[in-house]
This record gives sequence, structure tokens and C-alpha cells, in this order.
Amino acid sequence: MKTTNSPSGEAPAPPTAPPHRLSPLRHMPLLTAVVIGVLFALPLLWVLTGSLRPGDKVLAGLDQVSWRTLIPTDATLHNYVVLFQGDFGRSVLNSVGVAVATVLLGLLLSAMAAFGLSVFQFRGRGVVFGVILFSFMIPFDAIAIPLSDVFRDWGLQNTYTGLILPGIGNGLAIFLLRQFFLAVPRELVEAAKMDGLSWWGIFWKIYLPLSRPALIGAGLTLFTFQWQSYMWPLLVGTEPSKQLGPIALGTLQGQMVVDYGQVFAAAVVLTAIPLVVLLRLQRYFTQSIAGSGLK
Repeated sequence: MKTTNSPSGEAPAPPTAPPHRLSPLRHMPLLTAVVIGVLFALPLLWVLTGSLRPGDKVLAGLDQVSWRTLIPTDATLHNYVVLFQGDFGRSVLNSVGVAVATVLLGLLLSAMAAFGLSVFQFRGRGVVFGVILFSFMIPFDAIAIPLSDVFRDWGLQNTYTGLILPGIGNGLAIFLLRQFFLAVPRELVEAAKMDGLSWWGIFWKIYLPLSRPALIGAGLTLFTFQWQSYMWPLLVGTEPSKQLGPIALGTLQGQMVVDYGQVFAAAVVLTAIPLVVLLRLQRYFTQSIAGSGLK
């Protein structure tokens, strides 16, 4: 076989491969995600813009959409000032207080139930867990009206206790915590029992510290359920002093003359609070869901 040499006597360089051309289709998922994100963000941006405009100018100019539709040139905080000078500020504080109390009491109750279902062996444990799973598949609005009659008979209408109680028992929170508790090594429990630690000590000093992501994920579930609740506070918290944020927002929309600037400002406030909480703790919620699925 003959080989050709270059004039300098060196072997010729191997042929180079043609440059790889990136297919435009490789960028389609990213472009699709960007477009979907923009479409979801536009309504939120419009609501935020409307909250910074005078009420009579919020819906003006929608027939001619331009950059001024999303970027206000006459921005003002007057809507927020007027909003919190009324009863809306108290309603937001009520929502925050009820949500925090629901999370704290609900986590304690759910963690204790999950601990019992994951550690103790007793007859009918699977049936009890199945009933809990079935419970969070039933829409709460389907039982809200008869349950409100029971609470009215108990004298819990227009009380914070009546607003909090239905939210502390959540089947999804129990499910998430139980799946994490099942992953705790039994050797730790046996070692703790040999050291004289009681079941309450095992629950408090071993299971809870090891299940921080699950606790945060279950807490976010309880918080979201309570924050977005509308029918139950409407049935139980009828007094203005006991109204929650969503009910106060509905009251603003139900007046004869609607100030859309204040309505949009109230919507921004009620959206911003859970948004900040979810963005701050979303990685723990993802870990809890992933861990439950792996288990």
C-alpha cells in the first residue's frame, strides 16, 4: 500500500470532521418553557400593574394593548394605603394567624398519627391508613355545609377555633410523614429503647429531627389548604372581625361600585404572602415528595 508524503517529508494530517451543526430542535424545549413562563407571568404582571393605578384607569385602554398596559406611567401606592386603612388589614392578619396555628397544630397531630402508623404493629393498621388516604380524596366543599351545622351546634361559629379545627387533620400530610418515618432505621429505635428512652422521647428526639424535609413539606400542604380556603370561612366566620383574607377580597368585589385598583391590590397581597413562603421552602417540599415516592 502506497503512502504519499508531504513536500516536507511529514505524514499528511488526517482529514478533519466537518463542524457539528446544532439542530434548532434542540432549543425547542427551552423556548417552549420560556414562552409558557411568559404567558403565565403576563396576567400576574397585569394584576400588579393594575394595583399601582387609580381605580378608574385599571381597565382603561385595554382595547389598545401597548407597553403602557403592563408598565404604568402613573404608578401610585394609594390603593394599598386605602386598603389597609380599612378592615382588609385585619382580615390578612386573621388569615396569617389561622394559617400559622393550623400548621403548628396540624403538624403535631399529623406527625403523631404518622408515627403510630409507621412504628406500632396492631391489627387493622392497613385499614386505618387506607381510610386516611381516602379522606383526603374527598373534596372538603362536599362536607363543608353539614360540618358547619355541627360547628354551629357546638357554639364554634365566629370563633378562631372553628376556623382552625377542620384544617389540622390532613390525610396528605399524614401520608407524607408516614412515608418518611418508615425510612428511619429500626436499629435507632431499638438502641434508644435499650437506653431507656420512652416512645415519646423516640418520637421527639429521633423521628422529628430526621424528618425535617417531610415536616416542612407537610407544613406547606397545611398552609396552602388553609390559606386558599374560601367556603369554610364564609360559612363559619361571618362576623367582620373574624373574616379571613379571601372573604374580604370577595367583599370588595361584591360592592355596588367596584374599585378595581383596591381589588387588584388585595389580590397582590393575598398572592404575595404564600408565594414568598413557597419559594423559600419549595426545595424541602420537593424533597418530601421525592422521598415519599422513592419509599
